[in-house]
Amino acid sequence: MKLKYSTFFTLLIGGVLLCLASCSTKAKNENKPNIVIIYTDDQGYGDVSALNPEAKFKTPNMDKLANEGVVFTDGHSSDAVCTPSRYTLLTGRYSWRTSLKKGVLRADGPCLIEKDRMTIASMLKEQGYNTAMVGKWHLQMEFEGKRGEGRDWSKPFTDGPIEKGFDYFFGVPASMNFGVLTFLENDKVLDPPILYTKKKMDVTPRTYRMTPPFKNEIAKGHVEVAPSFNDEIVLEKFAEKAVDYINKSAEAAKNGKPFFLYFPLTSPHLPHCTHPEFQGLSACGNYGDFMMETDYRVGQVLKALKENGLEENTLVIFSSDNGAESNYAYQRDTYEHYSCMNFKGGKRDIYEGGHRVPFLMRWPKVIKAGSKVNVPVCQSDYLATIADIVGVSIPENAAEDSYSLLPLITNESSEEYQSYRTVIHHSFAGHFAIRQGKWKLNMLRGSGGSLKPKLFEPAEGEATYELYDIENDPSERTNLYFEYPEVVEKLKKEITAIIKNGRSTLGAPQEFVKEDWEQVTWMDF
Repeated sequence: MKLKYSTFFTLLIGGVLLCLASCSTKAKNENKPNIVIIYTDDQGYGDVSALNPEAKFKTPNMDKLANEGVVFTDGHSSDAVCTPSRYTLLTGRYSWRTSLKKGVLRADGPCLIEKDRMTIASMLKEQGYNTAMVGKWHLQMEFEGKRGEGRDWSKPFTDGPIEKGFDYFFGVPASMNFGVLTFLENDKVLDPPILYTKKKMDVTPRTYRMTPPFKNEIAKGHVEVAPSFNDEIVLEKFAEKAVDYINKSAEAAKNGKPFFLYFPLTSPHLPHCTHPEFQGLSACGNYGDFMMETDYRVGQVLKALKENGLEENTLVIFSSDNGAESNYAYQRDTYEHYSCMNFKGGKRDIYEGGHRVPFLMRWPKVIKAGSKVNVPVCQSDYLATIADIVGVSIPENAAEDSYSLLPLITNESSEEYQSYRTVIHHSFAGHFAIRQGKWKLNMLRGSGGSLKPKLFEPAEGEATYELYDIENDPSERTNLYFEYPEVVEKLKKEITAIIKNGRSTLGAPQEFVKEDWEQVTWMDF
């Protein structure tokens, strides 16, 4: 059957336009970098040997990123625990603007990232990037059925990474100290977690494993686990999947289709389930062994980038979701390894040890090797930085707490950034701290009495707030609250405005969740 001339020309013109659009997209993306975010779990600032020359183990691959890129010496996670930091990293928005005012989420439930909220993945997907996540989610996803009452594991789970901008996902739902313990791919459960297990204490004080034997019946403290699950192979499996994704995406990346890989690891978070090949290698017990394996897995990803000819134009971002777990004291006292360096506190705390973390970037095409940035920055800044790199204008209702770090990594002046950047810190208990320049105000009593910091509770009669000069007192030893009342008042007004406006960036005020917020008793809404 012959086509009419009008139909033929319509199809021809349509094909030409499609080709032109495709060529235009390819040309537009040719110089855009691939982006890899490597996110460790509970890693302290002193757990990178390039940042801590006295470390009792070496991290050559993390050191490579530090030496060949830029070290942010004053870099922070937005929170001192897992879920809120991950929300902030992906959305550029502080998590305490959501319903999560303290603590972390579980494995199963509505995702903390709201429907239609911009994430790094969704933004880059719209710009023609391939997007993938391999690793730990811990922002909740919804499985069919209820725990202990029968689940239909054959049905897809919902509200996971695939619905938040990722084309591909392989990983685990949350931390490995509570369920669901099985591997997931895209929206499928690969091995139904039909058995149950609980923490089994390890030889090192305050550590445990999630090993067999597994149980058929649920009991208190038990989590759901797949029969095939082995905690010792999780990092190995993640690295294999990440390398495979890079290998498969390399050709497209070289032809105008760059990729974004989010690679959040489960280490060195408990359980310290070191692969047998790395056990006994460090001078810091099982924790040091686990960190050495973690570094090796990072190296596998970096090697894949190099072998595929992608190293030069790939931005690699490396950081941790919070400071070291409280067993950092055991490593310090037993092996003289200082995961938190000289910073006070660790995971869960409002003090520097809770949220000052390794914060590295490498992009050989742009970032000068051996660079350092000494101004305070936050992981909330990743989204605006990446948007700046790929030329995206952020809408009013997205990335409300994100500032571009591009001027800092291209050796432009940091004066403008410092003039408007204020960083907010948050603890497990929901306490706040505000950092502006050298000043940091810890607001320890905002929650009343029930949610005081775990490790550093103020003495009776001590000031409600603690003010520190972080430049001269990074260990937060000398409280200057009474000496500088004008600084205290200025910072209180600043944090109040940032909370009330629903944003810390310039722009129209944005809505946020105000309910159940006992930690902000100094404020009136």
